[in-house]
Amino acid sequence: MSLINFKKILFLLLLCISLLPLFAVAQEHIGRVVGVSDGDTITILDDRKQKIKVRLAEIDTPESAQPYGSRAKQELSRLVYGKTVSVKVQDTDRYGRKVGRVYTDDIDANAEMVRLGAAWAYRKYASDQNLYALERRARQNRAGLWSLEAQQVPPWEWWKAGDKIWNLIPYIVGADKIKAFSTFQLQSSDLNSVKLLNPQL
Repeated sequence: MSLINFKKILFLLLLCISLLPLFAVAQEHIGRVVGVSDGDTITILDDRKQKIKVRLAEIDTPESAQPYGSRAKQELSRLVYGKTVSVKVQDTDRYGRKVGRVYTDDIDANAEMVRLGAAWAYRKYASDQNLYALERRARQNRAGLWSLEAQQVPPWEWWKAGDKIWNLIPYIVGADKIKAFSTFQLQSSDLNSVKLLNPQL
């Protein structure tokens, strides 16, 4: 094979590889929602009876220990639980969940959660500018979590604050007391306050 022919073949091969994303078909899952873990995570059962965990893309809802966390879960349940949904998959996260936009009854559930004031546009991942506009409108209308008196902390900042506080505890109370603390049986009334220190509980 001559050098010229090799270069032509190599050029065509590289061209085909670069064009592949243009022809790729987005992955889609269709199934009935059989579980709602929180305000941005659901489980669907597809027609092969396979359970698929789905994280709603581009939005983030309050954690269960945060104000409005339980209500966000209720809002998502009201929108999708027991219904057949279509999931347009964008990615798979480190936990193995499919990350995508969820549609049911001609409603974009991701956008609807933001419109209702039950979710933030996720600053790190949201590329859909409509989500930011919906969030601004929800704030202005004091919808959902924006109606609460307390200042709302986005989940991604809440997690960071919790990690920082938790990492300081060995220096505050002494590392030898941490083991005793970790084995202490918490009463349910104390759990939320401890979650603020260690969100991984």
